[in-house]
Amino acid sequence: MEIILKQDVKNLGYKDDVVKVKDGYAANYLIPQGMAIMATPSAKKVHAENLRQRAHKEAKLRSDAEALASRLAAAAIKVPAKVSSKGKVFGSVSNIQIAEALTAMGFDIDRKNIEIVGTDVVKATGAYEAVVKCYKDIKANLKFEVVPSEDSDPQEVEEKPAEAPAAEAEPEAPVAE
Repeated sequence: MEIILKQDVKNLGYKDDVVKVKDGYAANYLIPQGMAIMATPSAKKVHAENLRQRAHKEAKLRSDAEALASRLAAAAIKVPAKVSSKGKVFGSVSNIQIAEALTAMGFDIDRKNIEIVGTDVVKATGAYEAVVKCYKDIKANLKFEVVPSEDSDPQEVEEKPAEAPAAEAEPEAPVAE
């Protein structure tokens, strides 16, 4: 069955693509969920007219996405994370932290469009690479570095537990007298 997609569907196609799928997939999932419509001859004519009207808008979106991709490839992103004295990250760094670092630098990238190469999360400091989906088939390779944050001084982390019992012992001494 041929259908016209009304929105992007992962592993199937993008909005306004005409694709062939199995009848059950279209009738039981895509069409009831509002993700697609049947590609009847009249629907194809309306679709073709809509595509012609959107062609110039598409060209502008593509040029903007290519400019964004080139700026992302040139950017030096540093993602701060709380780390131990051995360089291991407490928790992990995922696409969420990368998106926050990009937002702080002035890029408006959704976390769903960021994929870390080779793994889902980063658990140690160092240099890594991610792929950012800018637009349909336009992707940017983003190099980022996980660095210790200001509040992750390893000596300070080790000293805090030692200071806490000493502070607790002082109030108990005057009470005992």
